[in-house]
Amino acid sequence: MSTDAAPSNLVEVSSAEHFQSLLSADLERVSLINFWAPWAEPCKQMNEVVIELARKYPHILGLQVEAETQTDIAESFEVESVPSFIILRGHTLLGRIAGADAPALTDAVATHARAPSSIKVLSSTDKAPAAAPTAEETQEQLNNRLAGLMKKDRVVLFMKGDPDAPRCGFSRRIVALLREQGVQFSHFDILTDDSVRSGLKVLNNWPTFPQLVVNGEFVGGLDIVTEMVENGELKEMLA
Repeated sequence: MSTDAAPSNLVEVSSAEHFQSLLSADLERVSLINFWAPWAEPCKQMNEVVIELARKYPHILGLQVEAETQTDIAESFEVESVPSFIILRGHTLLGRIAGADAPALTDAVATHARAPSSIKVLSSTDKAPAAAPTAEETQEQLNNRLAGLMKKDRVVLFMKGDPDAPRCGFSRRIVALLREQGVQFSHFDILTDDSVRSGLKVLNNWPTFPQLVVNGEFVGGLDIVTEMVENGELKEMLA
């Protein structure tokens, strides 16, 4: 990541041990953690926002964490997509912002950096993902909706983000793989619907994303699809 003329309070994290030592140095200090990836276009803009925030608030600690290099740190904060931002005081969670939402990040940092005596500690500040139905679904209704989504096209990829702007490295890699093979597919962004995300994990007995579905049947995640491409099984399935 390029941090030309980056302020001294903005640090590139090199390991989990490095991360813990930086946080533990001052348990009263507010820290802004930026989870980013070099391939994600939205991160480029938000990296500049983080640099400017670090300049504006020199008493906060800015931590740059490359999510796919520092996986232990990303997993400890349940980071599922980039960019994502965590605001801490010491080891206490103050806020969480997902996505390239510069105004929300700026407001959150301003609130916590300027008013340490009136901090309200939150367990999480994630906004509830937009769900498709307006009323609460029964399990049967959800399963019917999932079945419909899985059958909406011959090949459906359930992923984080969309093919032109994936929100995780695994989604990016499976999109590239399918495109290299000339596979026509539609997609569903599971970050927009928490019911679909949770439901597919149970329905397909598969805990992670992306998930590839062919003819309404779950095929597998990135590792399985990669293996099927290599042994010709995917081409045979789609013939």
